[in-house]
This record gives sequence, structure tokens and C-alpha cells, in this order.
Amino acid sequence: MASEGPRSAALLLLVINLVLYFIIMLISAWAVNHAIEKTHESASVLQTPARIFPIYFPMGNMATGFFIIFSLLIGVIGITTSVLGMLNVMQWTVASLYAAATSSLGTFALTILAMGLACKEIDIGYTGANLRTLEVIMIIVSGTQLLCTGAINVAAESTAAATRRMLGGRV
Repeated sequence: MASEGPRSAALLLLVINLVLYFIIMLISAWAVNHAIEKTHESASVLQTPARIFPIYFPMGNMATGFFIIFSLLIGVIGITTSVLGMLNVMQWTVASLYAAATSSLGTFALTILAMGLACKEIDIGYTGANLRTLEVIMIIVSGTQLLCTGAINVAAESTAAATRRMLGGRV
């Protein structure tokens, strides 16, 4: 069957993304927990504007706070869209594939935003091993999310074209 190639490729990429987003969420959650535990002792010696924020990240650099928060959000959103994308790809109807393609494109846009923050943090420098791991995984998942978005879009278009051929061009 000709439609099994795009289906299996999309499912494989969705499973890879699910695992990568889960790792991103775990490392980001650890970093937020670590920052919350260390905020009281680290931020007490800072000047007044820095003490206003509820979470002070004692590790990394000045881009770390934004990167960690965005990574946590992207991890949760990525897990959700990967699971829903797998369900939609398994249904393999035109409507479900277009729904999966739309959510995949939105997740890709947010992942690129977090990858930009990871690149900025790499550019500034001075990060620990856990944050470097998170940065590398964020860059990898942006590539796999791009491939996944492309595979789902190709599958949706080929399924729509096959449906149009079956109906004789009336759709």
C-alpha cells in the first residue's frame, strides 16, 4: 500500500519527538525546581530590581531564566501535540491529518523560538552540563520537529489528492 510509507515515517518522527520533548520537560522542570530552592539564599544579596522576580536562576547566564521557562512550556506543548498527532495519524483521514499538520506547525514555531533562546544562551556562554544538554536537545528537537511537520504535511496532501481522485475531482 502506497500510503504506509508516509504514515510510518510520520509516526516514527512523532515517537522520537515525544521522547525528546519528555526529556526537555524533565530537565527544565529540574532547573525550575533547583532555581526555586536556591532563590531565597541567592537573591537575598542582590540589588532591589533583581529581588522583585519570584525565581532567580543561580546557574547559567542572564538568558537562562527565559530559556528554562520557554523550554518547560515547549516540553508540555510538544508532548501534547505529539500524542495527539499520533492519534490523528493513526486515523489517517484528510481532516485528522490536517489537524495534525496544523498543531505540528504551531509546535514547530514555538520550538524555533526556544531554540533561538538556546542559541543565545550558547552565545553568551557560562552554562553547566545540564543546561548544555538541554540546549543540544532543543536544537535537535527543532530539526526533528521540522521533519515531522513536513512528513505530516506531505501525508495530508497525498491523502487529499487520493481522495479527490477517488471522488472524481468533485472535492
